[in-house]
Amino acid sequence: MNHSEEGSKDRSLILHPYNIFLTLLLGSITVLFLAFSAAFVYTRVEENMPAIELPKIFYFNTFILIGSSFTMRWAKQCYLKDNTEHYQLALLTTIILTLIFMFCQYIGWSDLFSRELFLGTNNSSSYLYLISGLHFAHVLTGLPFLIIFLKTARVKMKEPVSVLVYFSDPEKRLKLRLLTIYWHFLDILWIYLVLFFYVNSLIN
Repeated sequence: MNHSEEGSKDRSLILHPYNIFLTLLLGSITVLFLAFSAAFVYTRVEENMPAIELPKIFYFNTFILIGSSFTMRWAKQCYLKDNTEHYQLALLTTIILTLIFMFCQYIGWSDLFSRELFLGTNNSSSYLYLISGLHFAHVLTGLPFLIIFLKTARVKMKEPVSVLVYFSDPEKRLKLRLLTIYWHFLDILWIYLVLFFYVNSLIN
């Protein structure tokens, strides 16, 4: 299958319910985080809330998520090239990076605990826990889909015929594309959140 045929099939699926659902989902998530950001700024100005310094590991986690975006892109490229071995490796690497991100988030929250910054300590810490926790929840939501993709690939990619069927399935290609978009979105959202709290920490 050449790239023009693939592009034609992708365009034919643009109104697929999965596409519409993801568009609505990303739109609602964007509005949600922008609303919390605006609420944080408003509350901080009105109540003169103290600045809060992000745990250092949150910055490290930015690179972990960027890495997972690259591995998801790698998985998509391997899928389009019918590269079964690297496709599975890319998915597995993404899962591992995601688990590392989640563990590092726990370390970051533990760092806040060690500084006696708890959920109810002040509004600054409350917003940080809430917003970072919401992002964590969205990462956690995407993890089962990664695992399902990898498990399905390992089951379906044992015989040449099943491999051909798997790679020629337009719906699977669509789902992988949407999952990749979702993962890129989470990456961009995290970068925004880190920059948002960093800039706010500089303002006393």
